[in-house]
Amino acid sequence: MRFDVLTLFPDIFRGYLGQSLLHKAIENGLVETALHDIRQWSEDKHQRVDDRPFGGGPGMVMQVKPVVDCVEAVQAIGEHPGNLIMLTPTGRKLDQQLVEQLVETPRHLLLCGRYEGFDQRVSDILKPMEISIGDFILNGGEVGAMVLIDSMIRLVPGVLGDEQSSHEDSFSSGNRLLEFPQYTRPRVYRGLEVPEILLSGDHQAIAKWREEQSLKRTRERRSDLL
Repeated sequence: MRFDVLTLFPDIFRGYLGQSLLHKAIENGLVETALHDIRQWSEDKHQRVDDRPFGGGPGMVMQVKPVVDCVEAVQAIGEHPGNLIMLTPTGRKLDQQLVEQLVETPRHLLLCGRYEGFDQRVSDILKPMEISIGDFILNGGEVGAMVLIDSMIRLVPGVLGDEQSSHEDSFSSGNRLLEFPQYTRPRVYRGLEVPEILLSGDHQAIAKWREEQSLKRTRERRSDLL
């Protein structure tokens, strides 16, 4: 799977791409990433890509030309133009079902906005899929892009050590319950003990306990899922 990130701040991603499962997936050739600085497509001598909004108002708006030129140039790289995703608070809210749909496409272009967002003509011309990671405002789309990458690579075969892990996650396809509590060593810590059933070796009883705990946790925390 390939991710092309289009941003004004590519350096934000360098530490993220060099850590943990994503770094291993890149090293093993399971995931490919490329960073593209939108400022490189600016025709301004200072590489300016924003301007005041028509009609007045606070802040600045990202200009249409450098953004469209950048996207079209990146789309031309490789055989497949990829799925263009704009990270925006006005987009469709991200959930696990959408992640499972997205992972079926081998290439994604993640367009990260800044300031007061994009000139509307960026959407009118490029027709991106607009996605929001939640009902809150960030300084830019970069964190949202990282969330998308993180959620998708977990579903790429070979990225996780245990493929079953992603199927048991909360919100996974066919699973509308929150994940059950997990425990590891030590068996007792500050008077809190691991539930005895998990030490019994009775896998059928453990599975039943976990199902009951998932239902209980979902009822208490996210009854809207039931």
